[in-house]
Amino acid sequence: MAFLSDTLARVKPSPTIAVTTKAAELKAAGRDVIGLGAGEPDFDTPINIREAAKRAIDAGHTRYTPVDGIPQLKKAICAKFLAENGLTYAPNQISVGTGGKQILYNALMATCNPGDEVIIPAPYWVSYPDMVELAGGTPVPVVATIATDFKLTPAQLEAAITPKTKWFIFNSPSNPTGAGYTRAELRALCDVLLRHPHVWIMSDDMYEHLVFDDFEFTTPAQIEPALYDRTLTCNGVSKSYAMTGWRIGYAGGPVHLIKAMGTIQSQSTSNPCSVSQYAALEALTGPQDFLAPNRKLFERRRDLVVAMLNAAPGLTCPKPEGAFYVYPDIAGCIGKTSVAGTKITNDEVFATALLEETGVAVVFGAAFGLSPNFRVSYATSDEILREACTRIQTFCAALR
Repeated sequence: MAFLSDTLARVKPSPTIAVTTKAAELKAAGRDVIGLGAGEPDFDTPINIREAAKRAIDAGHTRYTPVDGIPQLKKAICAKFLAENGLTYAPNQISVGTGGKQILYNALMATCNPGDEVIIPAPYWVSYPDMVELAGGTPVPVVATIATDFKLTPAQLEAAITPKTKWFIFNSPSNPTGAGYTRAELRALCDVLLRHPHVWIMSDDMYEHLVFDDFEFTTPAQIEPALYDRTLTCNGVSKSYAMTGWRIGYAGGPVHLIKAMGTIQSQSTSNPCSVSQYAALEALTGPQDFLAPNRKLFERRRDLVVAMLNAAPGLTCPKPEGAFYVYPDIAGCIGKTSVAGTKITNDEVFATALLEETGVAVVFGAAFGLSPNFRVSYATSDEILREACTRIQTFCAALR
């Protein structure tokens, strides 16, 4: 009798974490490695947020809290949704979890039955399909190629919906491509969803504040109020506030769904870290003046990386609207051989050869559901990015 559960066979470890771990191991062994796999800002959590956490500790806020968030934080999240997204939620419509990932997972666990389908635009964040599988549902990837700037078309969404569809997972700006849907593009998707009242929308808005140029962020329930009652609007403090390790995510949605998510959380992790909740409260209610400079910093890095990767032979790198990723296409490198004699047959081989031969760690595209590509996280310094992109250029130029 096998000791491990059948459920484990349906999922795989996170490839992004695997790449980051591999890069760290090579660094520890003395190799000169540049890691471009981790999806987190490279600067510290703002000082006012850190100080709020210290005050919370000193005030004794180190005990259990309500399972899905302290009242003060829920109230602040309601205010954020109203001010920034025009969405009205009451505190009993808010769930706070241990990171954005738990919020999504709780919702899927609370709603998915065997046979239920979840539409996931690809390229997708690596965890979406596996979370659906763990919840007993069936992921339905729908590929959006470079021809549509990695964005799903209304016709593709319409064609993917069946009577078994339970959820549509929407992520803009996107991990891994950085692609952001304009108001008109999102309006067109909402029009499709209006025709299918049995489909729920899970909007992952984690990169809301990381948008560039004149791009305007919007979210489905904001665009189409008629979808409000079947939309879970998900967000968190991880990316915008440089708080990845604090592990606080949140969502607004219908009361019955939020209550069900709370039931799942009560029997798994229980409350998110108490100190982190007070830090998140300060993040949402304190000064926001660092957001714009950080956004400009990431915009400059995006422009640097896009320009340098497009100068690499065999690569095509679209210019994304947001987040801190690019997703270059390597079609021009497939079939060629590296200096060390590795034949580039797919993007995983490309990424492995790039790491072994140049010390640059990226995540291969197959992990995100679209090949032949790789993902670069440009959440690091200009100097490091310039060096990494130079090595990528040299590697590609040497392919024969």
